[in-house]
Amino acid sequence: MLEKPSPPSGWKIPVIIASGIFTGLALFSLYISRATSYLGDNPETCVNCHIMAPQYATWYHSAHRGKTNCNDCHVPHNNVFNKYFFKAKDGLRHATIFSLRKEPQVIFIKEAGAAAVQKNCIRCHKDLITDSRLLTVNTEIVSSRMERSCTDCHRETPHGRVNSLSAVPWARVPLPESPLPHWLNGEKNKRSRKQNRN
Repeated sequence: MLEKPSPPSGWKIPVIIASGIFTGLALFSLYISRATSYLGDNPETCVNCHIMAPQYATWYHSAHRGKTNCNDCHVPHNNVFNKYFFKAKDGLRHATIFSLRKEPQVIFIKEAGAAAVQKNCIRCHKDLITDSRLLTVNTEIVSSRMERSCTDCHRETPHGRVNSLSAVPWARVPLPESPLPHWLNGEKNKRSRKQNRN
């Protein structure tokens, strides 16, 4: 019969303490990163990372704001498992890049993201793409609509010509709430008022 793996008797307390520390750090990381907010579709979640401010601001002032959110365009919708797998994979990549301060000044969509956007354009605008009345305008429209990427012509939809944080420096975006507990925020404010008086 197999025995339950356990550390030697002299190591039990240090292992329990180390496990507690790692568990605490993992839970704190989930809390500070607002991990649960990424399970939903709220567009304000995307500005948890400050570098997404231009994308949020330009979407907010576009015609797409009334009908869509970020996930409607940027995440696959073929099934729920693929949707959350894509969100997790993309989110971990974003979090890693942002944590290591390796984010580029100009953000370009990756190939998998561009493919998801293309499929979602077609999903939402299917009636327009398959409208046979457009054939009367130009017979090549059908082949253009089926063989080319939507962003070949509609590159500025919905984000405009945004390229970097400097493109919309005064963009008003909702700021994420401070992750510090209220009692700790109070202590921080008291200290800063004392320093300002001195």
